[in-house]
Amino acid sequence: MLKQKTITHNIPTTAIKNAVLETMANLLEQERAQILALNKKDMDAYVGADRAMYDRLKVNDKKIDGMIASLHDVKNGADPTETVLFEHTREDGLRIVNKSVPFGNILIIYESRPDVTIEAASLAFKAGNKILLKGGKEARNSNKKLVEIWHQSLKAHNLSTDWITYLDFNREQTQAFLRQPDRPVDLIVPRGGERLIEYVKTHSSAPVIVSGRGNNFLYIHSEADFEKTLTVVLNAKTQKISACNALDKVLFDAKLPNLQARINQLIEQLQQEQVEILVDDKIGELTGLPTVKEEATWEEEFLAMKIVLGICEDTSDAIQKINQFSGGHSASIMTENSEAAALFMQAVDSAAVYHNASTRFTDGGQLGLGAELGISTEKLHQRGPLGLSALVTNKWFVFGDGHIRS
Repeated sequence: MLKQKTITHNIPTTAIKNAVLETMANLLEQERAQILALNKKDMDAYVGADRAMYDRLKVNDKKIDGMIASLHDVKNGADPTETVLFEHTREDGLRIVNKSVPFGNILIIYESRPDVTIEAASLAFKAGNKILLKGGKEARNSNKKLVEIWHQSLKAHNLSTDWITYLDFNREQTQAFLRQPDRPVDLIVPRGGERLIEYVKTHSSAPVIVSGRGNNFLYIHSEADFEKTLTVVLNAKTQKISACNALDKVLFDAKLPNLQARINQLIEQLQQEQVEILVDDKIGELTGLPTVKEEATWEEEFLAMKIVLGICEDTSDAIQKINQFSGGHSASIMTENSEAAALFMQAVDSAAVYHNASTRFTDGGQLGLGAELGISTEKLHQRGPLGLSALVTNKWFVFGDGHIRS
């Protein structure tokens, strides 16, 4: 089958795009009660036992406030289209300009989170892209209402509703669409489990940016401030377990002073928060806690009140283990030694690396980008939060006057 080509669409001016986003923010406020009622319908119908899924599904007043704030963030952000990235005029007068341009059509497949329907669509639209939204069945009522409001906003400014399309597909229809889409797709962002991501990467001919897989590590160096460390670990693990930037693994340096007492201190704090704890064999011998039985557990993203604790010989050992098992999302070192921190941050192969800080900051809003489409663990095109500037590609514009190459 020949690959479909995107037909270039007329991009609204920045002023019109911003007006649509402002209208959308106002309509979310006006429709707040209806959004909450439809989300309650989704919540009441949810029968799964996955707490992280349940947390992501829930919409309350704070979530709606966040949606409205993200729309204002995107509205106030710089329009990434038509940015000149490179410009050169040759001696023979041939003028060469490289500019940012939209991808065209973006497909995002996501689970549970109705707020993605706002953030993803606002970013794609501001960057001049049309977006196909494939939300999970568990959030169907919430998502359809939010897309209905999007369409109201577009119509209010005489724009076609096909800028934002909701794919109301079941699993089989989604798989069929990936195999043979009925319209061009220029970029896919799957935000879900490993099976979904692998299926999309295997069956799609469009570029895929993997978003959302965490399995984040924190390394407690021998020169860590342990009171500071306790606060950071508890925040990273328990503040929001459903987030991809939550903490899953903690590695102690074997040379940490009062090692056993420090391990017991952290265990006590985690148990007070009702966190399930697994440990490696070394900590198992010291504490009697259940040990990791399969290596695959070190690669697992929990999205639950669950954590693994282990011991490493030194910083190099910690770096090796993190690079072997982590999801390439976020990793943190706790230390008062700036040289050890610099080594760790340079050598760890993750999208975001931290010194004396919680991994929970890997987020577009927290890092100063405003709204985000997701967190990319890929290295090509964009790594980390996918903000406005990540949702464009580039194009070469060459201006001549009968020029030929000799």
